[in-house]
Amino acid sequence: MTEPKPPATAPSFDTRDPASPEFWDERFHKHFTPWDQGGVQQSFRAFAARTEPCPVLIPGCGSAHEARWLAEAGWNVRAIDFSADAVAAARALMGARAPLIEQADFFVYEPPFLPGWIYERAFLCALPPARRADYAARMAQLLAPQAMLAGYFFLGASPGGPPFGIERAELDALLASHFELIEDLPVDDSLPVFAGRERWLTWRRR
Repeated sequence: MTEPKPPATAPSFDTRDPASPEFWDERFHKHFTPWDQGGVQQSFRAFAARTEPCPVLIPGCGSAHEARWLAEAGWNVRAIDFSADAVAAARALMGARAPLIEQADFFVYEPPFLPGWIYERAFLCALPPARRADYAARMAQLLAPQAMLAGYFFLGASPGGPPFGIERAELDALLASHFELIEDLPVDDSLPVFAGRERWLTWRRR
């Protein structure tokens, strides 16, 4: 199991709009990434172990630890981030597999395959709440019936953000028209910034 990092002390930042790539560029540039697990969490490994390998899309991939893990295990994976600094960090981690990382905007990106699984990890909670309906719509567009939206969801309202927590009832209402919830599991290896508020949820496209 990956050991969570201790809480990080935030430096001063010039950019305050998380809808801007520059917001995330500055945080990667200043090495302030409290959402970065530094490895792969247990629920992710367990889901992959019980799931038939399929094409996986990872939006908002950050340093892309999960993308590397999947690629090394033989999965077909593509990971994207709209932050140039995040993409640089991810490509450095991926080494020879760096072409699997792309700089792109999830809301217009067209993956090179039909995803069987879109992995959610600190992407929804990084988005301003005004973009939640866009998130749900795009997920529904990208996933065919029976495909999965699965990963870590950060629950409960948050003062400010990111991370922007979402109330469980709001999340259910956001996704239920296109997805069926088939797994809801506790998480016991969260980072401090997410501790006590993450669930592993698997949503199947209707």
